[in-house]
Amino acid sequence: ATSRLLVNYQEPYRSQILDYLFKPNFGASLHILKVEIGGDGQSTDGTEPSHMHYENDENYFRGYEWWLMKEAKTRNPKIKLIGLPWTFPAWIGKGENWPYDYPDVTAYYVVSWILGAKRYHDLDIDYIGIWNERAFSSKYIKLLRYTLDKHDLQQVRIVASDRLWEPISFVLLLDSELHGVVDVIGAHYPGTKTVPNALLTKKKLWSSEDYSTFNDEVGAGCWARILNQNYVNGNMTSTIAWNLVASYYEELPFGRCGLMTAQEPWSGHYKVEAPIWITAHTTQFTQPGWSYLQVDGQLEGGGSFVALTDGLGNLTIIIETMTHNHSQCIRPLLPHFSVTPQKATFYLKGSFRLLHTWQSFKHSCSAFTMRCNVWKGSFSLYLNVDEVYTLTTLKTGQKCGCPEPPPPQPFPSNYKDDFNIRNPPFSEAPNFADQTGVFEYFINSSDPGDHVFTLRQVVVQRPITWASDADQTISLIGNFQWVNMTVTCDIYIEKQRDGGVFIAGRVDNGGIYVRRTKGVFFWVFADGTYRVTGDLAGEEILMKGLSGVRDNTWHTLTLNIQGTSASGLLNGYPLWENVTVSKPSNGWAAIGTRSFEFAQFDNFHVEA
Repeated sequence: ATSRLLVNYQEPYRSQILDYLFKPNFGASLHILKVEIGGDGQSTDGTEPSHMHYENDENYFRGYEWWLMKEAKTRNPKIKLIGLPWTFPAWIGKGENWPYDYPDVTAYYVVSWILGAKRYHDLDIDYIGIWNERAFSSKYIKLLRYTLDKHDLQQVRIVASDRLWEPISFVLLLDSELHGVVDVIGAHYPGTKTVPNALLTKKKLWSSEDYSTFNDEVGAGCWARILNQNYVNGNMTSTIAWNLVASYYEELPFGRCGLMTAQEPWSGHYKVEAPIWITAHTTQFTQPGWSYLQVDGQLEGGGSFVALTDGLGNLTIIIETMTHNHSQCIRPLLPHFSVTPQKATFYLKGSFRLLHTWQSFKHSCSAFTMRCNVWKGSFSLYLNVDEVYTLTTLKTGQKCGCPEPPPPQPFPSNYKDDFNIRNPPFSEAPNFADQTGVFEYFINSSDPGDHVFTLRQVVVQRPITWASDADQTISLIGNFQWVNMTVTCDIYIEKQRDGGVFIAGRVDNGGIYVRRTKGVFFWVFADGTYRVTGDLAGEEILMKGLSGVRDNTWHTLTLNIQGTSASGLLNGYPLWENVTVSKPSNGWAAIGTRSFEFAQFDNFHVEA
């Protein structure tokens, strides 16, 4: 859920960001885009909607991944697409928090997503994964291959198991049928190392999730080191960065762990971070289908190099000399090593002539700069520490720049959304970041009055989770630094008897930590009671009483937080006041429901 805020950037800024990521010979020039197959559950920084919330439901226009894949393909028709589920809607498990009890159902669900990508968006999915960083089932993987083939999707390759090298490698060696259907072994955060069993399988080896590091100079150093050393040390021919672009509220988990930063659609501000240009050192001078040459790859003074060819006379050599302290990734722990300035001599046999050198230095504005050299036969380079070089026969590299984006601005302190949009470009309202449950635009055909167009929470059973989703649903919005605020929203409880909804302020948590969220929560329930709590779980009760609220009727809630005092209004009249609130001292605004239940929201307004 890391591209959440990207979709509501205005033009031309949104297209500029996409160009830096996907346009060939422009910026990162990415070769692969891996997307989450939304499953209605929390996947690190939020939830992504499923294409099938319920068993009899199919919709291939929810969320933003379809849009993102199309934007990538528009810029680079050759980009490879991968889908991987983190979570699954509840009906897949028929009440169990497990996707493999009914493997035929899960395979049908995943293949439906692939077929929908083609039918509704003309997108060909190249690779499909199993279940992100969770157990795999051999029976399910075989059934997935069978289901793909049955639907003429022989070209879709299977990656397993998006976790560790084992036990998948060992199982592939034991089970020849499974060995025949898995095309790629994908491991996460391998620390540039592989294991003997993985090599014995003779499968393609990928670091199918890596990086995940704050995108400053050290993050760029991490990325430079693993892009080379995943092959040099671990024989991995693909390295995939989590995440593509930091387009989520920075105070959510792993803030700014993207290749670039675009977390302010309201201002248009974005930042092309150093990892973009580190990526370009590899991606602008190689393509999927090129082969790594089996050179030693270790430099005597520390650092590494790789050499790749297209088999048609082109050669690219990428050299990195990252020091330990300038290249630590978030995980795994990096053992100490030393790198010193050195002279490296390369020997080219045959007719190779390297024409261009691209270079990036630490702490330098001149990342990714080109000079013309002709290298042939043998040649020596003087390499300093914390540098990246690309030597290539190709003439196509470019460092492109757009005009400076607008300066950063905080989230608007007076923000309204009435959700009155007949044909929304996306299923979710701008800037709302769902953390449990899914909140979608809804046309309320039963209401001829003021509430035809609303925002509705639509997940009514706890999904098959990947993280610790809350027992309540919640969507965040605004500025984490907000202290004093007034939040107003019209609410409509749909669930009779024990239904309930809330509005909240000073909300302090989300993502994988959503269960421990604190704040000031103003709840009303279908049984005519209200509560004020200091937490999402509803355990820290600050005030409670009767409200007269009923289900299937619109009411207006107002929450006012000033300093250490909070008060609440119902339909414009005071319901409770002078409730003392101390912690948290700041946070987002939020809306949500008591359980996984239908409920509607309208005319949201926050003044902070």
